[in-house]
Amino acid sequence: MLKALSQFRLTLSANSEVRPGDGGTETFTEQETNGYVLFRANCNSCHRAPLFTTGAFANNGLAVDTTYRDAGRMKITGEPADSLKFKIPTLRNIEFSFPYMHDGRFKSLRNVLDHYAEGLLHSTMLASELRDGVVLSKDERTDLMAFLLTLSDREFCFNPDHAFPRE
Repeated sequence: MLKALSQFRLTLSANSEVRPGDGGTETFTEQETNGYVLFRANCNSCHRAPLFTTGAFANNGLAVDTTYRDAGRMKITGEPADSLKFKIPTLRNIEFSFPYMHDGRFKSLRNVLDHYAEGLLHSTMLASELRDGVVLSKDERTDLMAFLLTLSDREFCFNPDHAFPRE
């Protein structure tokens, strides 16, 4: 089983454009380059290449979901310091991984960027990287989204060899 999984993993790809000048990638548009600069300044501390995650847990300023009443990592650890901390997801193929956030509350990337720019719930548990807020104009959000879309590998996502078996 391990050998089969290992062979399958070798067929998986990471053919997204990571940053301008990477060997073998297409060059970014001006908008994608601007978005990359914004990403490095505002998002990179939690979403680092190559996987675009640190794998850590953080409070990202979401209000408690009144339906699920999800306490985050604290439900597992029992530690109050872990209240409303959720695993930082990868941004690879983010274009195709909606709905967004741990509870699916955001239906679009625009909603996510609006949350970080205008909707952070400040608390003592908020991740230190977000305490000063994320200042992004509407145009900067558009540029950042353009960069985020470069993290998608359409060839991989739509490869019929990786599709759910129809039979």
